[in-house]
Amino acid sequence: MARIPIGCEPVVGSLTPSKKKEYRVTNRLQEGKRPLYAVVFNFIDSRYFNVFATVGGNRVTVYQCLEGGVIAVLQSYIDEDKDESFYTVSWACNIDGSPFIVAGGINGILRVIDAGNEKIHKSFVGHGDSINEIRTQVLKPSLVVSASKDESVRLWNVHTGICILIFAGAGGHRNEVLSVDFHPSDIYRIASCGMDNTVKIWSMKEFWTYVEKSFTWTDLPSKFPTKYVQFPIFIASVHSNYVDCNRWLGDFILSKSVDNEIVLWEPKMKEQSPGEGTVDILQKYPVPECDIWFIKFSCDFHYKAAAIGNREGKIFVWELQTSPPAMIARLSHVQSKSPIRQTAMSFDGSTILSCCEDGTIWRWDVVATS
Repeated sequence: MARIPIGCEPVVGSLTPSKKKEYRVTNRLQEGKRPLYAVVFNFIDSRYFNVFATVGGNRVTVYQCLEGGVIAVLQSYIDEDKDESFYTVSWACNIDGSPFIVAGGINGILRVIDAGNEKIHKSFVGHGDSINEIRTQVLKPSLVVSASKDESVRLWNVHTGICILIFAGAGGHRNEVLSVDFHPSDIYRIASCGMDNTVKIWSMKEFWTYVEKSFTWTDLPSKFPTKYVQFPIFIASVHSNYVDCNRWLGDFILSKSVDNEIVLWEPKMKEQSPGEGTVDILQKYPVPECDIWFIKFSCDFHYKAAAIGNREGKIFVWELQTSPPAMIARLSHVQSKSPIRQTAMSFDGSTILSCCEDGTIWRWDVVATS
């Protein structure tokens, strides 16, 4: 297990806003009574950069952000099982470029919705328990990865409906997997984290022929030779509690636990011995009152900034690529008091959405400085 060397103290950001940007509330929607667990903009297709999806209860809703703070409802999908509770949603696309929405939750089923034709494309059964996060491979957006309570991560092809790889086993997570992310440029690499307090980095390099095979497979998806990836190439103990969100920032990793901060660190692999290595903690981005699990942060398209909510309904916006970290803004509204489970930053960071435990969606827009 990787440990932190002494003398490499991280740089901690100051909670005094740098006044780089000012945001104001331009809309507040009450979607329903049930908690909203995820909100995400479509970064896959430039035609739909202003379109976002939310999930809560057994409902998936698609909206569009318009000028002047307007939010238009485009589509709504209600799962046939009234007891389904979706926890996560991600945008993907078919090989012809048609936009897909992939949602998952308590039932452990991935629902792939063809948003272009407003119908269910496929349902993926495989996980043995609930799904906590789904992410899309931006370089190949018909590949999605899912993190589950069943202690596994699965790689799927949404076009053919195949489960290609299962990251689990001897070196896998020992408790619920809460978050997973594809590396932005190394197509073979993913990072996952969870309730065993670790972050694990996995490589698909040796299994890539199976990924390619999944696109041309014509037999039944159940006949595909799904492979187990049992050993990660790196295991990091950066946090001492549940790790509920991790994202790549280049070759570095941003991760958070329940300790009121996001941590930026560098995994330093040992070439000879897979799984081992050291962690260099580079920076910390404080987030007050962020001490409950299942609060996830989001970034703009170019990872210039991150937005994260807390259990009191406030949002903190951090500039990611400055040292020391600079806080861009702290967003609060007298009526926003409910825990914010997830935020979504628009392509350029000018709009920030939050989805809350009380079923509300808040929209913040950057104030143009004259």
